[in-house]
Amino acid sequence: MRIDVVTLFPELVSVPMGLSIMGRAQKKGLLDLRVHDLRDQGLGKHRHVDDTPYGGGQGMVIRPEPVFETLDRLDTPEARIIHLSPAGRRFDQTMARRLSAEAHLIFLSGHYEGVDHRVIEHWVDEEISLGDYVLTNGAIAAVVVMDAIVRLLPGALGDEMSAVEESFGPSGLLEAPQYTKPAEYRGLPVPEVLLGGNHAKIAEWREKMALERTRANRPDLLGE
Repeated sequence: MRIDVVTLFPELVSVPMGLSIMGRAQKKGLLDLRVHDLRDQGLGKHRHVDDTPYGGGQGMVIRPEPVFETLDRLDTPEARIIHLSPAGRRFDQTMARRLSAEAHLIFLSGHYEGVDHRVIEHWVDEEISLGDYVLTNGAIAAVVVMDAIVRLLPGALGDEMSAVEESFGPSGLLEAPQYTKPAEYRGLPVPEVLLGGNHAKIAEWREKMALERTRANRPDLLGE
């Protein structure tokens, strides 16, 4: 998979995406990540990229010229272009799975009061939001979305079942609680069923606990 990210803050993307599973995915050749500094196409000797909004209002808006010229330079015919914005559709695991099947994604990360809407009208295929809140920079959101997508690529995780037996998997439930050694710590024991080796009972317990956890934390997933 190839992913291009257009941002004013390349380090916000390149540093976290170079670590852990994301870094290994690039070393394995599963991910071809290319980060583009929007200011390279800025206007004038000071590389300006923003201006005040027409109609008045607070803040600054990213001008269309730097974005258009940056995207003009990319090989985009088969790419799906995504704008990270609080005004977008809320991102979820279903969306992550769908996007993980794409061969080429381009993430446009805004800043300030957003980008000139002509960019969205002309270029953008899809707007995505992480949730009902506002971040200072769309590059942060882009990293979160990319992490959720790239970990689903075949070979990205050490165990392919890790992307199945987890929250928002085929069951639609949150993942059951997990425990590891020691069997007791500071008077807090691991549930006895996990220590007995009866895989049928363990599966039954995990299913029950997943349902209880979902009901407690995300009843909306159960339609409650």
